[in-house]
Amino acid sequence: MATISKLSNPNPVASLSSSFKPRSSSSLKCFVGFPTRPGFSSKLVSSSSLSSINTHPFRGSLVVRCSLADGNGSSVKRTTLHDLYEKEGQSPWYDNLCRPVTDLLPLIASGVRGVTSNPAIFQKAISSSNAYNDQFRELVQSGKDIESAYWELVVKDIQDACKLFEPIYDQTDGGDGYVSVEVSPRLADDTNGTIEAAKYLYEVVDRPNVYIKIPATAPCIPSIKEVIANGISVNVTLIFSLARYEAVIDAYLDGLEASGLSDLSRVTSVASFFVSRVDTLIDKMLEMIGTPEALDLRGKAAVAQAALAYRLYQKKFSGPRWEALVKKGAKKQRLLWASTSVKNPAYPDTLYVAPLIGPDTVSTMPDQALQAFIDHGTVSRTIDANVSEAEGIYSALEKLGIDWGKVGLQLEDEGVESFKKSFDSLLDTLQEKANTLKFVIS
Repeated sequence: MATISKLSNPNPVASLSSSFKPRSSSSLKCFVGFPTRPGFSSKLVSSSSLSSINTHPFRGSLVVRCSLADGNGSSVKRTTLHDLYEKEGQSPWYDNLCRPVTDLLPLIASGVRGVTSNPAIFQKAISSSNAYNDQFRELVQSGKDIESAYWELVVKDIQDACKLFEPIYDQTDGGDGYVSVEVSPRLADDTNGTIEAAKYLYEVVDRPNVYIKIPATAPCIPSIKEVIANGISVNVTLIFSLARYEAVIDAYLDGLEASGLSDLSRVTSVASFFVSRVDTLIDKMLEMIGTPEALDLRGKAAVAQAALAYRLYQKKFSGPRWEALVKKGAKKQRLLWASTSVKNPAYPDTLYVAPLIGPDTVSTMPDQALQAFIDHGTVSRTIDANVSEAEGIYSALEKLGIDWGKVGLQLEDEGVESFKKSFDSLLDTLQEKANTLKFVIS
């Protein structure tokens, strides 16, 4: 198999069709259409009225449509996503990416400010779509092996998405508008391999608003420091515990200090703290314990730990050490809430979004969570509203025998293995596609 370093440099100019020119948000009028269901009209509604339409959990699919304004200065209709950013300082991102990337335009108009991707997302996108066939055919015909071809498909999507979010990146002076691409999950235990892959992906994508995703595994903590020190912005992913989160923050600070840069303003980072998976695992443990006290704590662990993570964030990004970096233009490594879709249908469908709203944070949402929050989400600062309650829940779980460290390590291992499985499955799918197209791969 090829390594990432064998990628050819895709032509950035050719990444988007020459005929496609993104319009500014002021030239887009956004409407959201919902399929018919009892008690809810199927007609198109302006996005500004979404919050008052329906207060019940929404189970349909979200269809966002955009129409070009007629040039009379019509403004974009507001959604709860706009309020989330403008009123509470939280950036809503979209946890998905597929072709055509121009499908992101109506989401941007409705308030989405960034995109995250991972091997599972690309596995679904590439294996279920014919939109990649032409480029894949050309790559195989040119002699690329399957893994090299995969990376070029991914890089093109990332470049194209970066182009769409570049206006947000520019408007916020590099504070928002990022698109994330993850290094190979096969490198989760390879410190140096991760460093080299991150440097190469950064070079080949060649966009100022790309985040290189690196997992928060123990071997990759030094990788994070080194990549940051090289002036590369990083999305640290697969964080499941407070202890590992603190190590991630320290790696960011160490990297900034080691960079030697006089201007740190363009080296930024987010720390992706996973939420719903924590409840999925701990709920099973609580059900095994089976006491009334244990059962009463189901569905509370993830949000409680996230609230304590935000408190840790506030502590670490203050004081003399941080202030010295601020003088050089450093920006805080924002907390990003990941794994925000609800796995248990008995829980509210905004459970991992609504209680985690706070300034200088990001919430990346897949379709389910995004459509639910647009439909009936409430915007208010909640992340630090009940810290003492969060402490109580965290401690109560420990007293019941829940080992937070072991929970974090188990979820980390499962996350890495899941991404490896998606990565390997996609390569198998591409090999089958190449065979179907009757190409011979040497």
